[in-house]
Amino acid sequence: MPAEALPREVTAGNGYGAKHLHLQLPAPPKQQQQQPAEAECRWYEEEIDDDLKLCYALNSVLHRGASKYQEIALLDTKHFGKALIIDGKMQSTEMDEFVYHESLIHPPLLFHPNPKTVFIMGGGEGSAAREVLRHTTVQRVVMCDIDQEVVDFCRTYLTVNREAFSSDKLCLIINDARVELEKSRDKFDVIVGDLSDPVEGGPCYQLYTKSFYEHIVKPKLNDHGIFVTQAGPAGVLTHKEVFSSIYNTLRHVFKYVQAYTAHVPSFADTWGWVMASEHPFDLNAQQINERIKDRIVGELVYLSGESLISSTTLNKSVHQSLLNETHVYTEDDARFIYGHGRAC
Repeated sequence: MPAEALPREVTAGNGYGAKHLHLQLPAPPKQQQQQPAEAECRWYEEEIDDDLKLCYALNSVLHRGASKYQEIALLDTKHFGKALIIDGKMQSTEMDEFVYHESLIHPPLLFHPNPKTVFIMGGGEGSAAREVLRHTTVQRVVMCDIDQEVVDFCRTYLTVNREAFSSDKLCLIINDARVELEKSRDKFDVIVGDLSDPVEGGPCYQLYTKSFYEHIVKPKLNDHGIFVTQAGPAGVLTHKEVFSSIYNTLRHVFKYVQAYTAHVPSFADTWGWVMASEHPFDLNAQQINERIKDRIVGELVYLSGESLISSTTLNKSVHQSLLNETHVYTEDDARFIYGHGRAC
């Protein structure tokens, strides 16, 4: 092989969460080596595992900082637009956040016969509240996030959710969702877990436990009430991290539990959610479409009756894992996504 064809190692400028990014690029032809160097490329690098990283090319770092609980950054990525990063984990991007938030919010509200009150655990970004408020039946939304800085950050920089933050129907509370829900005198038709992934040292892994579901969430649901939570990666290679455990834990608390998934491009994986109730999820696609038409303001971009029903059909590998899972999530026996949070 000619010497000029051998790869050379280039260290690029790093974005939030990236210490170094090493690219293997072919050496430029000799006649180009004397040209001025191109502007340094900037990347956001997310560690998925010890031997796996995802890299996103950046236009710029719009803002970065840290609260008592979490590290926060807003990036302008070349491929996905603005991206919210918390504790080094991609939370959402403007190009595809609708996949995650429509999947989280609309299934439980559509399966509920008449949802009027909703409690959102987490959700500081404001997108979950935005989707809830599209339902004409909803009269009151309580959004409880532990991190004032995250909420203020998202209010300032995520302009798409400003209308939701200013809604008269929204009651915003800064507190530990566990404490707030436990002391609340109200019950709710739908309770939503729009929480960060459970990472060791993070602020919310206890909100995925059996004791929390059994003693705090379930008693705060009205008759026909539905609980839903994001449940982490649900791909063929990743679903055993926390998805199967969260599903099995909820099966120990609720009579009816429904897992469903969708591919989120910016996460580079299939993602999972789990609904739970004391009443069956027995609507068909046509009935769901009718409720979408009657209840929701504006057009859904991702979800339809047909896609919602199909999202509950898991591939054989994941389906068998969920059925065979024995781990129950507890404070003393938790599972974590790769990574580490700031909170103690």
